[in-house]
Amino acid sequence: QVQPVEFGGGLGQSGDSLTLSCSGSGLRSEYHAIAWFRQAPGKEREKVACFSTGDGTGYYADSVKGRFTVSRDTLKNTLNLEMNNVKPEDTGVYYCASKPRPRLCRARYGPLDFDSWGQGTQVTVSS
Repeated sequence: QVQPVEFGGGLGQSGDSLTLSCSGSGLRSEYHAIAWFRQAPGKEREKVACFSTGDGTGYYADSVKGRFTVSRDTLKNTLNLEMNNVKPEDTGVYYCASKPRPRLCRARYGPLDFDSWGQGTQVTVSS
């Protein structure tokens, strides 16, 4: 499968909105989990959001619930992560990952369960 590629990111201030996009062959499938992970300096990579292409269900970490929204753009074949009311603790490298296993969107699954990764894009939020 085609590796995911991330777009977007950059700099923002507290309260801003930022949008990331991910493209990849998994988005054309009806049997994939496509997740957004982030890794802050000195911290482990954490799953912040996930989208199951089969039924459109999503997962959000508690730290971003109510602020981040993941959605699929079928025309552009991208998975978008809309980040609203960003905070300095949202700073990190954001990665898009996919695997043909929709159950990986469940909270119990983490980065070791995904095997197709993008190169990452930096998001920096200042206070």
